Amino acid sequence: MNICYDWLKDYLRTDLPNTGEVERLLTEHAFEIDGVAMVGYHAVIDIDVLPNRSSDCLCHRGIARELATILGTDLQYDPLAHVPTLTPTDKIKVTIADPSACPRFTSSLVTGITVKESPGWLKDRLAALGQRSINNIVDATNYVMYAIGQPLHAYDADLFPQVDGAWRLGVRYGAPGEVVEILPEGGSTEVRQVVCEGTELLIVDQSSDTPIGLAGVKGGQFAAVHPGTTNIIIEAAHFHPTITRKTARRLGIVIDASKRFENEPSRELPPYGQFEIIKLIKDIAGGECVGTVDEYLEPKANPEVVVRVSTTNALLGLTLTQDEIEQMIARTGSMVTEREPGVLVCTGSWERTDLLIEVDFIEEVGRLHGLSNIVSVVPDTGLSATVNARQYYSEKIRHTLMQAGYSEVITSSFQKKDHIQLRNALASDKSYVRSTLTHNMHQVLDTNFSHTDVLGIRSVLAFEIGTVFNKVNAEAREGALGQKNDPGVGEHLSLAIGVRQKGNGYTPKDDAPLQAAISELQASLGVDLEFDIDKGVAEIDLSAVIATLPVPATYDSMVERTAATYSPVSAYPAMARDIALWVSQGTSSDEVVHALRTPAGDMCVRIDLFDEFTKDGQTSFAFRLVFQSQNKTLTDAEVGEVMAAINATVEDQGWEVR
Repeated sequence: MNICYDWLKDYLRTDLPNTGEVERLLTEHAFEIDGVAMVGYHAVIDIDVLPNRSSDCLCHRGIARELATILGTDLQYDPLAHVPTLTPTDKIKVTIADPSACPRFTSSLVTGITVKESPGWLKDRLAALGQRSINNIVDATNYVMYAIGQPLHAYDADLFPQVDGAWRLGVRYGAPGEVVEILPEGGSTEVRQVVCEGTELLIVDQSSDTPIGLAGVKGGQFAAVHPGTTNIIIEAAHFHPTITRKTARRLGIVIDASKRFENEPSRELPPYGQFEIIKLIKDIAGGECVGTVDEYLEPKANPEVVVRVSTTNALLGLTLTQDEIEQMIARTGSMVTEREPGVLVCTGSWERTDLLIEVDFIEEVGRLHGLSNIVSVVPDTGLSATVNARQYYSEKIRHTLMQAGYSEVITSSFQKKDHIQLRNALASDKSYVRSTLTHNMHQVLDTNFSHTDVLGIRSVLAFEIGTVFNKVNAEAREGALGQKNDPGVGEHLSLAIGVRQKGNGYTPKDDAPLQAAISELQASLGVDLEFDIDKGVAEIDLSAVIATLPVPATYDSMVERTAATYSPVSAYPAMARDIALWVSQGTSSDEVVHALRTPAGDMCVRIDLFDEFTKDGQTSFAFRLVFQSQNKTLTDAEVGEVMAAINATVEDQGWEVR
């Protein structure tokens, strides 16, 4: 998240260190800093806010409060220090269909405003964060969100009909097939139409049941603020994080507001957002606030948590006193009381929704004390009390197949087509999860056969142990908030073995080595195995096999493997040439290879002997020479020149090319 250094001064004022010190303090005690850059005359700090702190630190006040906690000081200006006083009104009525989906909804009516260009200071601060200015009302809602973390939205009140002298708003789920027109995105002028699936939460004009926005995601085109707007309704609410996240991800509308809702800021925050936005709008747009409606249907307070001094020191490896621990927890804004010596009762401040269990408070103690001040201690080693059967038998299978000359491969779990489709795929050709390893194994065999010459092998032997996914026979269940879950998805470990001996695909000759590998596995595991075989590829449900095998008592001794070395792989194809020659009996193949190596040059990456016999006092050697370049594709002419030089060397040695 981008944070404007000058904006932090509003809260810390003279206590704010320089940017370098801010970067150091946050890095050592809270968050990583991705960089500091000048945007205009503003220093902007890019802070990687962690998920467990996104509920309170995706705003300037949150980061300022974090710095105050680290420094052991108080904010000199804190907009969240006192409960705001808001005037109630009966001019707005709100109906919420599901309180668990929208536990709090506040709405204010402000009249007599003037929509115009924002003042320079406001545009400058938003520009420093990469936000373009729209108008003073929209900019004000964005400013308050970046200031204290509460998303807001403004509607033109005069575009809503009144019923019995009051505006009526509602929050409900969308109906399958219902269409919502939302505001343009990213500077576009085109209104987008969203078709609901029935899981989205909508804000509606209750008088006509017309959708006016996707709750927590994007405001609707209906009742959008425009230059002629004079009366507005301002919404600040709390929406269920999971519903918000699923809707935003499905529609690809992941914006700053939805990110904050899906990280579940405190339910106490909306009135503070209303207080700040009303104050700002009065200052930059004029008008008066008629009043605010606050529908708070499901309050949620932070729990009292017992924190033990002994557990804190044991987990952190420290010897802190009770007073030291109490002071550090109190610095976070939490309430701390002593239940008995060595036992504290702690309650996080209302905006800290992440302080729920004992280890949450212990983490606060650790980071404020300084994790770099904790001395690392290597734990005593010992044998695991239990043996993981899946790990044990997977390693046994690996060892058996590798001993038989097979290489292990790891392929992608994502496919272009299969049975189970992902809701939010990484790419169009990776939108399904695999139901079998066989398809991938065929691709491995086809792709790698062209490399047999470079690898010095006559055939491709490969295996994979991996997870596959299938639909299970389970009825859709009613989930939380009345939503339906997808049909059940099952997964299991699978084993696939593949053989390819010809470059033009499967031949029946591939079956013999495949059956030999299966026999080796059966002997190693001591069970009969029933594989599904498809043109040189055999696959079996390994989870089912392991379930029938004896539970291992101990792990086998680790096999010492030969150290591996890495060489850069050429992106260009290899070319192979064979040469057979007669030499005098007693001449070794190593002597011949040594003689051929010089004229072969650096382009020759392998010389392999593949045939040898002796007859009438002479020995015949047949070699395969493999040529490859690291920076280009070789031509027949280039390789032909090298083979001519090799033939000349053979003649000089008195050998005869067959």
